[in-house]
Amino acid sequence: QVQLVESGGGLVQAGGSLRLSCAASGRTFSRYVMGWFRQAPGKEREFVAAISWSAGSTYYADSVKGRFTISRDNAKNTVYLQMNNLKPEDTAVYYCAAGRSASPHDSSWAYDYWGQGTQVTVSS
Repeated sequence: QVQLVESGGGLVQAGGSLRLSCAASGRTFSRYVMGWFRQAPGKEREFVAAISWSAGSTYYADSVKGRFTISRDNAKNTVYLQMNNLKPEDTAVYYCAAGRSASPHDSSWAYDYWGQGTQVTVSS
């Protein structure tokens, strides 16, 4: 069992930056692929980024590539999402997820555990 708690969301102007954190409970955090997803009002949840258990492999949605960076610290049981050059279309609730897939995955079905989400609002 893994419990995930996101933090770091907030209100920022377009062009600004935020860093999201996701703290995980459990001793097996380092065995999980970690992902970030987001859901805007009236839209389906969409993939943002994922990272392998060793942090040796990352995967990004085209919409955030070059602006967002996912990283993890297994000693702290934490995964991060550094978001730069934010745009109004990045406004959404951001969710952290953990899964046992062999490599970073962009499908929500590959993830077994989910956090409650943190709101990110980007004003124009």
